[in-house]
Amino acid sequence: MNMNNFRNLKVWQKSVDFAVKVYFTTKEFPNEEKYGMVSQMRRASVSVPSNIAEGSAKSSKKVFCNSLETSLGESYELETQLEISKRVGLISEEKSSSLENDLIEIQRMINGLKSSIESQT
Repeated sequence: MNMNNFRNLKVWQKSVDFAVKVYFTTKEFPNEEKYGMVSQMRRASVSVPSNIAEGSAKSSKKVFCNSLETSLGESYELETQLEISKRVGLISEEKSSSLENDLIEIQRMINGLKSSIESQT
């Protein structure tokens, strides 16, 4: 696998699409959340594909796996923010569930890529 071509990684593509969804979803949040939940969720969602891309540029598989771990951590942070947003009424149950399902798939894909890379070492 050519690790340097991150644009071909399905998990990168899906996580970029997910970040775009988070941007559009948080656009509907109240203005008072602009520097709170909106900022947190957008940062975390952008961080997931960004860390995948950054890690793919590294020469070591171990460093790439570390970047994938960071991506995974950001995705769990985002999952928590989605849950809180749902509980405080910033996002509907339906929208939250849809985003969570996408996020769980991304988490599985990150874990799968990480396992694949680790098995090559």
